[in-house]
Amino acid sequence: MKCLVTGVAGFVGSHLAERLLRDGHSVVGVDALTDYYARTLKQRNLQRLQENESFTFLEADLNAIDLVTLIGESEWIFHQAGQAGVRASWGQDFARYTAANITATQHLLEAATHASRLKRFVYASSSSIYGNARALPVTEETLPQPVSPYGVTKLAGEHLCMLYWHNYHVPTVALRYFTVYGPRQRPDMAFHKFLKAMLYEDEFTVYDDGYQTRDFTYVADIAEANVQAAQAPDAAGQVFNIAGGSRVHLRKVIEIMEKLVGKPARIRYEPPALGDVRDTFADTTRAQHILGYQPRVPLREGLAAEIAFLRELYGCE
Repeated sequence: MKCLVTGVAGFVGSHLAERLLRDGHSVVGVDALTDYYARTLKQRNLQRLQENESFTFLEADLNAIDLVTLIGESEWIFHQAGQAGVRASWGQDFARYTAANITATQHLLEAATHASRLKRFVYASSSSIYGNARALPVTEETLPQPVSPYGVTKLAGEHLCMLYWHNYHVPTVALRYFTVYGPRQRPDMAFHKFLKAMLYEDEFTVYDDGYQTRDFTYVADIAEANVQAAQAPDAAGQVFNIAGGSRVHLRKVIEIMEKLVGKPARIRYEPPALGDVRDTFADTTRAQHILGYQPRVPLREGLAAEIAFLRELYGCE
């Protein structure tokens, strides 16, 4: 298949592109290489991809280029690009989120209406759309009530996907990711920050009391779900929870980290941050039945892989 991956230099995008190339597909990757975190880390993510003759990279802003030409003869589109970060989405920075998460998505969907060979458009959504759900686990029928501007923009992207499916028959699928972790995780994400601090024996901050829970999902399982969403005959026009089946409170995760790193954590507790939810837990029955999705990497194994990556990245013993 001819694939387009937006946000290809990012955490999920780079893993997904590698998976597609391993499967024998050709990949055009686009990324704006924004300054949300270090450009050097994104370039590092691209290194292995650029060694493959079936990969082409374009540095570009989706809001500033001819997307009809970019899509070309793409058969699968994986829209991973967007402005990440719950806590940074408040205030004046919200304009960056609307541009990257809503406007760019609409532009790409509009261009997709002209893509005659397109078989699937897979959109990366987020568990943030649920907010503080009253009942857990959440199903795809749970009423979305995001509690952060970021969550609002990801939900808007989902709605756009469904609009273009119903009105233009663009074969969209939205995947709601639950707390993704693993090698190449962004430096602003919790596991990366916690583990880096532990490797250097520094203090780190935990917001809230540490007993909040998350349904942690390893990045390779996310990549697998994207491929399944592109292939499953009955997936078009639907939304799916994609989670790891590892719902654990944060203090327990830190205990596992301490054992794997071999150093104690130095924790400073602060009040909950605006936009953070207390608990996440997904029902993935729909993804299991329609996509054949089943998470395969347990939390301890995934954490060990992320620690190995960070030891190499930072040159830590």
